[in-house]
Order: sequence, then structure tokens, then C-alpha cells
Amino acid sequence: MHSNKISVFEKIGYALGDGAANIAWRGVATFLFVFYTDVFGIDPAAVGILMLVARSSDGISDIAMGIVGDRTNSRYGKFRPWILWTAVPLAAILSLLFTAPNLTASGKIIYAYTTYIIFTLVYTANNIPYGALMAVMTGDDKERTTIGSYRMVGAFAGGMIVQGLLLFLVAYFGNVNPHFEVSQIKEDQYKVIVTAPEDVPNANITTGHGIATFVWECDEADEPTKSKSFTLKEKVQYTFLVQGEEDLTAESFSLINQKQGYSYSIYILSVFLALFMFVTFFSTKERIKPAASQETNLMRDFKDLITNKPWIVLLVIGLLFNIYNSIKQGIVVIYFSHYLHNQLLAGSFMVGLTLASIAGAMVTAPLARILGKRNLFIYALLFSGAVNAMLVFCGSGDVTSIFALGIISEFGAAIFPTLFFAMLGDAADYSEWKNGRRATGLIYSAGSFATKFGGGIAGAIIGFILSAFHYNGQDTTAIQGAIPGIVMLMSWVPSIITVIAAGVMMLYPLNQTKMDMITKVLQDRRIKDKSSKVNG
Repeated sequence: MHSNKISVFEKIGYALGDGAANIAWRGVATFLFVFYTDVFGIDPAAVGILMLVARSSDGISDIAMGIVGDRTNSRYGKFRPWILWTAVPLAAILSLLFTAPNLTASGKIIYAYTTYIIFTLVYTANNIPYGALMAVMTGDDKERTTIGSYRMVGAFAGGMIVQGLLLFLVAYFGNVNPHFEVSQIKEDQYKVIVTAPEDVPNANITTGHGIATFVWECDEADEPTKSKSFTLKEKVQYTFLVQGEEDLTAESFSLINQKQGYSYSIYILSVFLALFMFVTFFSTKERIKPAASQETNLMRDFKDLITNKPWIVLLVIGLLFNIYNSIKQGIVVIYFSHYLHNQLLAGSFMVGLTLASIAGAMVTAPLARILGKRNLFIYALLFSGAVNAMLVFCGSGDVTSIFALGIISEFGAAIFPTLFFAMLGDAADYSEWKNGRRATGLIYSAGSFATKFGGGIAGAIIGFILSAFHYNGQDTTAIQGAIPGIVMLMSWVPSIITVIAAGVMMLYPLNQTKMDMITKVLQDRRIKDKSSKVNG
């Protein structure tokens, strides 16, 4: 019988795969909505419908990929080869997702639907085998929880790369060098005139320190903000009144082409995505295989699946906590851009959240040993949701409180996915123990389905609420009118989901005592199976 222990090197190699996947997934969850509305110019309600419709077929595609993975037989195993085969396609389609060609309004919708649907399909082909790989690396459920912690550290590190760096990369690659005329009116008030030699769609102007506020010179009702987003036409003068900083010169201002900045930044990150996937493929190994006597029977696999109570509960739980996390991630850039008027501060906020997530993932395994996975999941749901709801009391100047509440809430939220993917492995063990059969890929299809469809529902919720408040990411007046909806989405709206999820988690039937029994029975069976093959 092989050892159930996995080396640290292999755990790190496995973790890099989720680091790569989260460059894609967190990049999409956090930035795609704002890219579609503020940069590509699509109506928020249309974006919400797009995300919901594109995810409606995920249940079919995810189950299909689980079936394909279980039936893949290669010298690399069942699941590892898919990580290799999809590395470059996933990087390529992510790049296309953040490319904004000059199209008509209907052409933009068609392009967005096409690239988004292809992205979800390629992500499925990559992520279901990746998730299932953890369940066949070892037969020890406690060791799987440890691997899950490594995985989530990798996932959150990948998320930190894209969430922490992307806005700064956008500022770097999207930098425009227009002509600035700066004249001082008062001690800390300046008149700034901007012209550019070419059109700059979705330009964003700010000062280097991000302290000064801007108003349009010609609009007396304009509200002061720390940056302005607008379409800069070739050789047309745009005039602002700027105050709040001293000694401003032309060099104090920056103008960013967000369209170009997003595209070039994602192209760079996509290269790292593919490289990390290659490392995962070459550093991991599959050890757990279905029983030698197990025959391929698709209908039996489905029957086992729909009678697997732990799996059904986890499917619903995964859907709910992904709605919660995806709403929070999808609104954060809009919240910081239009409520706090400091978009780059969102990058620092997301780095703080990611560091809290890494800490949460690292303490999950020891806490699960003390409290049990089921109880820990319930406590984490209620804790994270309650803290997040308190953001509704924060004003636009309460930056310290916003950071503190966000980081504390994220510490609890990090426990959800860490436990979830380890518990899917437990559901696979449960099925093998109860039915004498194992369909790991099919069971792990719940993870991908919950992640993608939950994100789709979250996108629809964000789109519909912003649309109800008449949000238009390219209209300053409409943005200000939508502030109450933005604050709702950042605070108590997602927190409602955690209360529902905690109630569902009460139905989960596998406690640690039962899992210890299942693990022991399966180990004995595998020893006998191996002995029979040797003697045969």
C-alpha cells in the first residue's frame, strides 16, 4: 500500500494550478463587469443577462467534463493531461475576453457572448480535472484537507497577483501623454486643460498622489471627485478645476487609456497562467484509481450521484457561497472608483483581502480538526456575512473601517472554498464506500458548476440592481445616482446569502467520526484489491 502522505513539493506544485486558474477566474469575477460597462460600453443589465445566460449551460458542460475525465486513460493518468492540454487555450481566451474591438453596440454583445461562453467551456475542461486530481493524489481525507489548504493559498496568491497588480498595470500600459496646460487660480486650486493628438476612449485622469479633486469647469453642478473618466476626442480641449494639492505641474497629472491598459495587462498575466499550469502538470501524480472490478456504467454513475446526499448538499452550498464571494468581488472596483473616488486604492484593498484569505486558508486544516468541517463551515459563513454587512455603515471617507471590515470578513470567507473542495473528495469516498464505485470527475463537476453558475447569478444580481438605480459607467451623473445601489451590493445584499447557506449546511451528514470509519474501510478494500491483482 502506497503512503497517503504527499510531499510539500507536490503540494506546492498542485497549488500553483489554482494560482493560475485564479488569475483567470478572479480576474473575470473582479474586473470583467467593470470592463464591460465602463470600458467596452455595454449596458449593466445586458451584462447581467449575458453572465446568467452564458452560465445556464454549465450544469451540462460540467457533468460532461466530469464524465470525460473519469473515462480518460493516458500514460499521464485521467486528470493530469487535461491540465496540460488546456493551459494555452485558457490563457488565449482570457486575453480575448479583455480585448475590446471597435464594434457596433450589437457587435459588442455578440463578441462578449462568444468569448465569454468559450471561456467558461475551456475553464471547465481545465478546472474539473484539476479539482478531481486532489481526490486521487491521496486516499487520506485529512491529508486532502491539508492539500486543500495549500491549494487555497495558491488560489489566493493568484488572486492577489491579478487583483493587486492589474489596476497598476492598467495605469502603466494605458498611460497616455497628452498636452497639459496648468495655471494656478488660488493657493491650492488650478485650472487644467487637456488635449490629445488622438482619440482616447475611456480615458481616466488623476493626479499622481490621488488626493486632489476634479470638477468640470463648465458644469456648476458637477460633484468633486478624485478622478474623471471620459472619452477624449482628438485635439479637443477638456478643462477641469482641480484643488486639494499644492505645487501641481503638468507632470503631476496622468491620463490612462483604460481599454489599452486592460488588454495589455491581461496579455502579460495570461503568459504566467500557462506557465503555472505546466508546473502543476509536471509536479503532481495520480495514485488512487477505481477498483479493478469497476465497470464503466454511465447510468449507474448518475444514480450514485443523485443519491449521494453529501454531494447534493455541497452542490447547493457551493452555489450559495460563490454567489456571495462573486458579488463582493464583482462590485469592489466600482465601489472604490465611484463611492471612494480612488480606483487604485481598490488594488491595495484587494491585496489586503488576499493576505487575509491566505491566513484563513492556512488555519482551516487545524480548525477543521478541532471543530469538524461541517461546524467550521457554518461558523465561517455566519461570521463572514455578519462582518461584511457592517460595511453599510461606512461613509466614503471611512477608508480605515472599510479596509478593516473587508479584511476581517474575507478571513472567514477564505474558509469556504478550502473546505468545499476537500469535502467533495469526502463525497467521492462516501460514494465508493456506499456503492463500491468511484466517479471522481463527475463528483467534482459540482465544484466547477457551483463556481461558474454562482458567478453568473452574482453578475445578474449586480447588473439588475445597478440597472434599477440607472447606473451608466460612462455617465458621471448616472454614476452618482447609483451610489445607494453600489453600497447595498458591497454590504448587506451578499450577506443575506450566508444565512441561507448556513441553514443548508446543517443538513450535511458526514461528521469526522464517520469519515474516519469510511477512510479505514476504503484503505482495507484497496489493500485487498492490490493483493488480488498481485496474486492474480
